[in-house]
Amino acid sequence: MKNLKLLSALFLMLAFLTSCLEDREELTVLNYTDEEFATLAATLDLPSTRDSYGVEFPDHLSRRGVFPPFVNDAKATLGRVLFYDKHLSKNNTISCASCHKQDHAFADDKAFSEGFDGGQTARNSLSLAAVVNFPTYYGGGATFVRPRFMWDERAETVLEQSTMAIEDDIEMGMQMHELSAKLGELDYYQVLFKKAYGDSYVSQERILDAIQEFINSFVSADSKFDSGLNMVNDASMTFSNYTDAENRGKQLYMQNCATCHSTDLSIPVERYANNGLDSDNADPGVGGINGISDDIGKFKVPPLRNIEFSAPYMHDGRFATLEDVLDHYSQNIQNNPNLDARLRNGSQPIQMNFTEQDKQDMIAFMKTLTDNTLLQAERFSDPFK
Repeated sequence: MKNLKLLSALFLMLAFLTSCLEDREELTVLNYTDEEFATLAATLDLPSTRDSYGVEFPDHLSRRGVFPPFVNDAKATLGRVLFYDKHLSKNNTISCASCHKQDHAFADDKAFSEGFDGGQTARNSLSLAAVVNFPTYYGGGATFVRPRFMWDERAETVLEQSTMAIEDDIEMGMQMHELSAKLGELDYYQVLFKKAYGDSYVSQERILDAIQEFINSFVSADSKFDSGLNMVNDASMTFSNYTDAENRGKQLYMQNCATCHSTDLSIPVERYANNGLDSDNADPGVGGINGISDDIGKFKVPPLRNIEFSAPYMHDGRFATLEDVLDHYSQNIQNNPNLDARLRNGSQPIQMNFTEQDKQDMIAFMKTLTDNTLLQAERFSDPFK
């Protein structure tokens, strides 16, 4: 009898806990009221249960003591909508995603992007999927190297970069103080800002913060390269999940490219350099911003993740293919006065003299840097109907 009472008490407690968990689960999935969701659904194809933008890192980064940032799902959802919204441009024709396309590694497939009034940007649009994660890469990760944004590194943060793009006379042509009022008139933003910030007030700071939150949720760490690196202690070691060609290409990369682009393709080792594209400097690059003569003609050293899909290449998009890039380093490095010392032998530029087999192997390796999870994830796609 005593045991029966005990079992009955335990059953009642289990039923109570199960009921609480069910109630709790129901509360966590009801992100919008019926009226709020109807407002969103009129324009946007967002799920009724908000997407999770939580960031997870591969083992090889955890071993280096690098940990993922916290991302607020409501802010990232708002940031996703802002990223794809053409209302951010002066005449409602251009969004951030117009120059940063998901299927092109969040880069543009044109050498120069088209702005809101038909003009062309001065430089090629950098890939947003080229880094393992924005806060990790641009925050310095496990090193003291702190890259900045844009080819000439004139922006220090995502907030600055976003402001420059929105207000640029060619790109989007919209003043931030005018944008706040413009977006505040759209009913779906009244819902999304309230969910992200507690009220529906639209401000410049909140717009930029939400875009940054969305971009900070990008993680490119589900590639064949990451799987291989997770199994070893050193990126230069043979990867058991690679083909012979991919391992040969990786070795060539480590010997010829890694001192600028890093061995693990996750933590930066160099901010900017001149790679001998031209013998003169029609575009001053970083030197045009910081005023240092030795930096004239130097440009950001771009990270290389998802490089298979981010063509065309270089700051002016001059190379249409990876073969073109390798041909440059193989035979065509120019003797620029500010050419990086690693590309110089005495007073002359080096030529890496890759064989055709070398080039094929290196391209095979570079294709292992592709993360299809990021490039195909619906939560990073265009939410507009």
